[in-house]
Amino acid sequence: MGAKLVLPWELGMNTENAAGDPRRWLALPVLLTGAFLPPLDFFIVNVALPSIRAALHSSAAQLQFVISAYAATYAVFLITGGRLGDLYGRRRMFLLGIGGFTLASLLCGLAWSSAALLAGRMLQGMAAAALAPQVLASIRVMFPHSEQPRALGLYSATFGIAATLGALLGGSLVSSHLWGMGWQLIFLVNLPVGGAALVAGFVLLRESRAEHAHRLDLGGVVLLSVALALLVYPLVEGREQGWPAWTYAMLAGSLAMFIVFVRFEARMARNGGSPLIDVRLFGEGDFSLGMLAALGIYLTSSFFLTYAVYLQSGLQHSALQAGLATVPFTIGYFCGSMLASRLIDTLGRRALPLACACQAFGFGILITTVLHVLPQAALVSGLAVAGFGFGVAMPALIRAVISGVETRHAGLASGMVITALQISAALGVAIIGGVFYTVLHGQTGAKAYDHAFATGLSCNMAALMVVALLSLGIGRIKRSSANTVAVAAID
Repeated sequence: MGAKLVLPWELGMNTENAAGDPRRWLALPVLLTGAFLPPLDFFIVNVALPSIRAALHSSAAQLQFVISAYAATYAVFLITGGRLGDLYGRRRMFLLGIGGFTLASLLCGLAWSSAALLAGRMLQGMAAAALAPQVLASIRVMFPHSEQPRALGLYSATFGIAATLGALLGGSLVSSHLWGMGWQLIFLVNLPVGGAALVAGFVLLRESRAEHAHRLDLGGVVLLSVALALLVYPLVEGREQGWPAWTYAMLAGSLAMFIVFVRFEARMARNGGSPLIDVRLFGEGDFSLGMLAALGIYLTSSFFLTYAVYLQSGLQHSALQAGLATVPFTIGYFCGSMLASRLIDTLGRRALPLACACQAFGFGILITTVLHVLPQAALVSGLAVAGFGFGVAMPALIRAVISGVETRHAGLASGMVITALQISAALGVAIIGGVFYTVLHGQTGAKAYDHAFATGLSCNMAALMVVALLSLGIGRIKRSSANTVAVAAID
């Protein structure tokens, strides 16, 4: 989604080609297109959700699944996508990924029902998981060490651009009604972009593989998929069904499947295999604490769902107006992303809790504005502050977690963190989105939407403050142990 996959210049990644590929700068726009499309599709779809609901007669639960199904599928297959590139070739997987994403976008754009749209979204998530890991791996191979910072800086900027364009482009396309279509255009716009990238990729990208590629953990993929499905489905659907007995049975089954998954992964690691999630990493430094923070921080992805519904269904804004109203957040996010590296260098481990506090403060401004305590003009500043905190928090979290593990495990650890972030996104839409619709309770007045949106934002604030408190502990154990050793040595 909107998060960066890794901060590779911090992971000790060395180029495999000292001279560099002669076509590398021509190929870079192609690679960046592959990095651009998945987050664009996350931001662009939120503005269209009310239109989708009206056109396909979708329930609120089905609307939540449009986002959570994409995020959950992306999470499950992300690490596997990277390993497929190592095994079978990064160019091949990039082309398959961009082609699959384009075809899945076509299915979404032609969807005749909510079920067809959900199927297309899941296929998009799978294709994005095959596509995204190949971008960084290919940059690593194609660019010499001296040019990597510049190429990776452009890669980082891609996410901010996708966030900024997503809201504007989504609102413009839905409101344009070109060729008699509305929400369908947010998916169909991927066709010319993906098609051009596919053709250019055939011409400009060269093949590369890892010398010692890890095997695929298909058993882990199946177990994690089942566990997530058993968790997310009842959380979303249970509210509309009145929480029947089967929802509790599925939640209990999800817990059991997660336990089976952890044991399966631990046994594979003991036997010398390559598990999807290496549970041994939880014993290194602050990795466990960092993973908890990762599972909490992206619950705020529900903000994009609730804000779009609030603006269009509650305040009766058009899709274009809703897109324009989201721009301050995405501009703040873009600025935060660009300044993140410098701020993290300056603030160190304080960067993550401060970034979470910044985002929570921005949401606090939104709550007081929505409840008419502050004037409506305060919305712009609240959105910008929240977006800035969000832009700094993502890279700060990844750096904080990765710095606590051994260098040889940095790549796997970063993949696990991003997987946790995508799971968090799916859960955020399911849980906090569910709270929003529960508080709304079918009411249609502006005041009802004010109350429901403010309640959802309060949940986001609570999640951010928990993450901030958790992040304060990252690094403390290691430093305390070091101080103990130093005192013992002096004595």
